[in-house]
Amino acid sequence: MRLEVERFSYGPDAIAHAPDGRVVFVSGAVPGDTVEAHVTKETARSLRATCTQVLEPSPYRVKSRCPYSEVCGGCPWASASYDFQLSAKRENVVSSLMRIGRFGQEHAQQLVAPAQACGESWGYRNKIELAVARQGQRTIVGMHPAKGAAPIKVDRCLLLDPVAEKLVKGVSGALSYVASSHQLELERVGIRASRRTRDIEVALWTSPGAFPRAHMAKVLGDAAKPTSVVRVLSKGPQKARKVTGVEVLSGTGSWSERILDETLRVSAPSFFQVNTKGADKLVHLVLEGLNPCEDDLAMDLYSGAGTFTVPLARRCAFVDAVESYGPAVRDLRRNLEMNSIDNGDPVGGDADREFPDSEADVIVVDPPRAGLAASVVEKLSRQPARAIAYVSCDPATLARDLERFVAQGVFEPVSITPVDLFPQTFHVENVTILKRRD
Repeated sequence: MRLEVERFSYGPDAIAHAPDGRVVFVSGAVPGDTVEAHVTKETARSLRATCTQVLEPSPYRVKSRCPYSEVCGGCPWASASYDFQLSAKRENVVSSLMRIGRFGQEHAQQLVAPAQACGESWGYRNKIELAVARQGQRTIVGMHPAKGAAPIKVDRCLLLDPVAEKLVKGVSGALSYVASSHQLELERVGIRASRRTRDIEVALWTSPGAFPRAHMAKVLGDAAKPTSVVRVLSKGPQKARKVTGVEVLSGTGSWSERILDETLRVSAPSFFQVNTKGADKLVHLVLEGLNPCEDDLAMDLYSGAGTFTVPLARRCAFVDAVESYGPAVRDLRRNLEMNSIDNGDPVGGDADREFPDSEADVIVVDPPRAGLAASVVEKLSRQPARAIAYVSCDPATLARDLERFVAQGVFEPVSITPVDLFPQTFHVENVTILKRRD
């Protein structure tokens, strides 16, 4: 099938239209390309296809810096110029506001600022995860594939900070070596590395059971010189596994990073932004949008390990923080204590059930990809706050929630800033500032 590629989807593929009008999701293509594509799946409304030949290259097409980008799932947009990636991400946010949030085109275009870059478009990640699979008697450790199940063996990952990119090869080799004499039952492997604190952590995710703790710590220590090696124990169904404990195999047992002027310590199961310079920019935009004062009462929902709680506590009289994930709650309490902050109250639990019984002046919400429950939007709309900063990692759920805020008639969005924490991918973070209506 010959296709004229039109735009990127909010996903790894580009979008074209078949001669009969059906949408075609094309992998390996860049908007503006004319391609030959092989259809891999067909439904009544759409097709999926793989680019087999670029007949006429797009003006936005570039040669990917990563030799594995066509087979590895880590950088699906690597063949598009970075300026075009930024433009496409902004347009995806505008499109979501129009299609899902029911904003008019002019209003959506006015709300969404140009997407902001966060330093380098390669070598920006402080964390990657390696996939693990058994092939006969061998254990294969590598990057997650774009398609299929077998991990992609690589020498280095160009998305990882250059000070740590060689860790991929060292850690993969060390794990394969230990696996040759032990049944490891590894599920995945996390590597975190900080240029600012020089911390390196290797986290091994496994089921409970026997494990060569000392041998693993020794081999990984020789291969990667980590400051921390931990084993994260989890069990349950594959799509709903729960962490049951963390064993420290060597070192500090956690990883630290510095965001602006604050140092935070994070345990392996806890979420932390993978782009440190991007996290700096998020905090800056949130503080700029809220303009907190020293006598303000602040609220931080879905607070995680304290990325926003700690800087808010420096500037406000008090912060009510709510986080549902147990390891993150423990990290938040430790970070408040470590930074000598006593004007914050971390509460563990669901944001709806544990919604603070207080009247906030400024509010931050940074929910997971699912966004805010409708009941949380209602409770936020009853707050006397002058401003809310909504940090979102999914344009679709952001658009849905902004429609709900508008329907409540109390707060309205005044600006949406896409922040590119994930170059070479379709993902984008957004900082939305909502202000109380006059």
